[in-house]
Parts: sequence; structure tokens; C-alpha cells
Amino acid sequence: MGDRRDREGREVAWQGKIVKPEEVLERIEPGMTIFLGTGVAEPRTLVKHLTASMASNLQDLELIQMVSLGDAVSVDERHSRKFRLKTFFSGWIASEAISQGRVDLIPSRFSRIPSLLRTGVIHVDVAFVQITPPDASGYCNLGIGADVSRQAMEAAKLVVGEINPEVPGTLGDTIVHVNDFDLLVESTEPPFFIPRWPYDETYLQIASHIASVVEDGSCISFAIGPLYEALGQALAKKRNLGVHSPFFTDALMDLIKSGAVTNRNKTVFRGKSVASYVLGTKELMRWLDRNPLVEFQPVDVVMDPKVIGMNDRTVAILPARKVDLTGNVALRTGKRNVTAGPGAVQELFMGAALSKKGRTLFALPSRNRQGEPNIVLSVDGLSYQFSNRESLDLVATEYGVAYLMGRTLRERALALIDIAHPDDRMELVRQAKEAKILYADQIYFPETGRLYPHHIAYTHTFKGNLTVRFRAIKPSDEEEMRRLFYRFSDQAVYYRYFSPVKTMPHQKMQEYVNVDYRRVMSVVGVIEEGGVERIIAEGRYVRKAESAYADTAFVVDEAYQGLGIATYLFQMLVRLAREEGIEGFTADILAANKAMLRVFEKSAFPIKAALSGGSYEITLTFEEQKEKKEGKGA
Repeated sequence: MGDRRDREGREVAWQGKIVKPEEVLERIEPGMTIFLGTGVAEPRTLVKHLTASMASNLQDLELIQMVSLGDAVSVDERHSRKFRLKTFFSGWIASEAISQGRVDLIPSRFSRIPSLLRTGVIHVDVAFVQITPPDASGYCNLGIGADVSRQAMEAAKLVVGEINPEVPGTLGDTIVHVNDFDLLVESTEPPFFIPRWPYDETYLQIASHIASVVEDGSCISFAIGPLYEALGQALAKKRNLGVHSPFFTDALMDLIKSGAVTNRNKTVFRGKSVASYVLGTKELMRWLDRNPLVEFQPVDVVMDPKVIGMNDRTVAILPARKVDLTGNVALRTGKRNVTAGPGAVQELFMGAALSKKGRTLFALPSRNRQGEPNIVLSVDGLSYQFSNRESLDLVATEYGVAYLMGRTLRERALALIDIAHPDDRMELVRQAKEAKILYADQIYFPETGRLYPHHIAYTHTFKGNLTVRFRAIKPSDEEEMRRLFYRFSDQAVYYRYFSPVKTMPHQKMQEYVNVDYRRVMSVVGVIEEGGVERIIAEGRYVRKAESAYADTAFVVDEAYQGLGIATYLFQMLVRLAREEGIEGFTADILAANKAMLRVFEKSAFPIKAALSGGSYEITLTFEEQKEKKEGKGA
């Protein structure tokens, strides 16, 4: 094969470059800096020989990896005189070693790392890179680690390729030629496959809440861990999602297979899912081999905020360890953490901020595995803080989503308390009052968290393609309900309250939104406007004392009347009331309020109406049905 030439006329004599790993190590000199491929792209045969060798020249070496994920680089004391690991990311196996001073962390944004190598700010003497077997023309593939391998190869004086036949050939900026390598070795180790993460019902609930705020056509990024495994399932019914992610995973493979990902709405790399790394199983490697749906690009392209922001509706979905009541975040550390390093988070946040209709979201269980609260008064004193609360839009737990954008610190605190673990909420209210974050007279019923009806979660599209989400009212809805009140005309207020109410101060409104769900059911209709929740309708019933009936009333923002929202809300209240054993509704409706009377008249149940003093006293019994609903009059 030594006489072959490639398509550009270069001689292809790659078999003559194949040597034993020991011969590569003989070229290493004390004090050299060696770049290693990351994760599944780690050249494990070379690294294992380097670790095991007792050669005298292998002293005081620096090993540089983007992210320390693999199992080949040992960071214990046994090798401290031979080499020291430097990494740009504190997650996985390097986290504990960094805190103990055995591994050096290089703080940097991911997108800046290639330029640090190109300019020599970070010096590289040797590059160990994993590649696919060369084809007949001598072309190889970087496969599953496009990251900064090419830049490291260009900067190094000695470039060694580890040929691994189990590495998939990938599309994108991944093609290299054997002439770009000084030496080649044949791998005796399989790639470092990463098993899929198990996830429980808590993560499924978190993922479900996240899915409720990810619009069709959004562009997302993934990493590994239980959150992303659950998200792969929760997002499967979405349409035309795009993928622009530092990591490509098994969960993303599943999501693409479901048909939810088309990349059709992306501006940059349209039609392609884009990533820099692969983290996953052997099944994922087989699926990626020459797969035209996925393209790999260097990390300075994938993590450049300007590039990220070119795709509309970019959603930065990131795991958090703790979130405080003002919106500050403590990031995850250790083996369960891959994506959420401060540098990567910063770039994803900046990218989402630059994206048209982009948004940022942190997700976490309400409590950690030790049963300690994850929603706390303050994250001061915790490591790996990300203090960019001004850019944080959403926080999700298994108890819901807190909308933070544009809210005051008091409103943020209430929203976050609403998604904390129910048993932690009263203590958070107490702490927030002491810290002067909440009003001293803030009402919060101890039973609210446990009684909150999470099962009430419906979405309906009305005339004019208006999508409204319906859920039970929360204490944090105080300000939105107050704004709804002030949008009403004097006539609408009179229809609802039977008196010319002019103001709805904090004291009145907080009593209205803090309800005892054993006696009162209040459902709000919510739309998203400019990335925030806006309440446009509310309906409630209140059980009567010593009666099987309940009083009911409901209101709809005047700008959204005539679309069928009131009827839908009324039917929902009827359904919920019947499930609770209530036998019927009563209501007082002004005779002039024709629209509300029509809602009752269109009901499946007959009504009795008595006019008294300009208003109708309505009684509606659930057990009785109008004949046409039974099919008798059809």
C-alpha cells in the first residue's frame, strides 16, 4: 500500500507509520505536555501504556483533557511524579481530585479553548488522538470527539493516532489524513462506552414540566444523566425540534428516532443535529456510523454563543444542585455532572439570551438523595455557584415550573416556594420573612403543599389558535390575579363582585389566592406572553357548609371573551366537583350578565333560576341530565 496516493496526489504510506505503544513513549521527554482525546474518544491503549510504563523519561508530564470522563487516566497519588492532569471541566472523576489538589482545573469558556491552543497560550507538545481505520486513500475520521482535537494536532510537535475499528465514522469537521500523523498505533482497547442512566418517577415529573414550556420548533442541548434520559421520553411528542448540543447521547438518539427532531427550523446547520462529543453506549456508536442526520463540529463552533443564538427558540436546559429564593444557582459536581460547568453554562446562557424567543431553565429535584431541601434561602457558601439570576427564566422541579423573568425578588421567592418540597415550604416562608424578602403578613397555609391538586393540568386551543393552560391557583399567583383584576372594566367588576370594587390590595388578594383545597377549588387559565405566564381566566367553587352543593363563579379577561374559555372552564369545574362528591352548583348572576347566563344555559344539566333584586339565583344539579344529552331528544 506504500505506493498508493490519495485524491490530492499525496503518498499514502500509513502502514509504515504503525508502531508499538512503547515506541511512542520513547519519543516522550520529561516535562512535555500531552493532549488526550476526551471521554469515548479517549485513546485508551496509549493512555494505559503511559500509565503502566516505568520508563525513566516519563516524568513530570502534563496531561490535558477537555473533560476527564474516561477510566484510563488515573489521578491518584501513585502517578503524581509521572504526570499531572489538567482539565477544563471539574465534573466526573476529576472533581474530587481537583478539590484535593491532585488535578489542575483551567477555568475557561469551552468556545475559547481552541484559540488557547492555536495561539500557544496553552502549550501542547504531543497529541494522542483516537481515529477510525484509514480508507484506501488514507483518510481517517475523528469519529466521536471533534472538540479541539484538530487544533491540538496542529499545535503539537508529535501527533499520534490510535486506530480503533470500533469508532464510528461521523460527518462534519471530522476528516483527517494519515499524513497528519507522525505515528500510528493499533488500539487493543474498546472505546470507553458510557451506560445509560436510570431515572425514577421524580425525574419523569420534572421532565414533564420542562416539556410543557418547550415549544414545538425549539432548539435544545443535552448531556447525560437521569434528567436528560427522562427528557428524551417527555419530548418525544414535540414537533420540529432542533439539536445544537456539546454532547450527543443515547437519549438524543431516541428523541430523533421518535420523529420529534427534524432541525427544520434551525438557521445554522439546518437539517442537522450538531454536537462536539459523543457520550453513550455501543448501540449509539453503531447508530452514528455515517449517519447523515448528525454533524460534528469543533467546540468553538458548537459552544460559541453567537452561533447558538442564531437558532430561534434556543432552550438552555441545565441541571442544578441548589437554587435559592432569589434565583442564584449552585451547580452540580462529581460524577453525576457533565454539562453544567460554569464555563459551559455561561455560554449556553449567553446563546439562549441572543436567540429570538430563547429561554434558560434550571432543573432539579425538590430534595437531594439525603432528603435535604434543594430550594433554599441562599446558596452562599456552596461551591460552583452560577450567579446570573438576571438571565434565568425558569426553574423546574417535580412540583412544577417557576417563572422568574421580570418578577420582583418577592414574586420570585413565592414562585420558587411553590415548587419546593411541600414539607419545606412553611420553613422557607418563615426564613424569607426574616430576610425581608416576603411581606411580614404573608399568608401561607401549612397544608397548601400537600393538598395542591397537581393532577389539574390541561391544555386547550381555542378560536384564533389561542393555547391556554389550566391549573389550580397558587399563592404565587397573587400579582397576576391582581393585574387581571385591574384589567377589568367597571362593569365586569360589578358583574363579578356585585359592587363597584375599585382596589385589590395585597391583603385582599393574598387571601383570595391562598385557598384551602379541601373546601375551595380555584382553576386559572394561563397563556404565555413574552416568555412569562399571564392569567386570563379564573373559576372557582366553594363548598357550602352542611350542604352537598357548592357556590361557583368565574371570570375571563375581556380581551379573550367569546372564544369559549368560560364554557371550557365551567365544564372543568363541574367535572372536578363531581369527582369530589359535590351534587350541584349554585350561583348568583346579575340579570344583565347575559354572557354568564348563556354558559349555564348551555350546560348538560337543567338549571333552576329565581329572579330576585336584579339577579338570578341559579341552582344546577349534576344528577339530572337534559333530555338531549341522554339522546332522547336527538
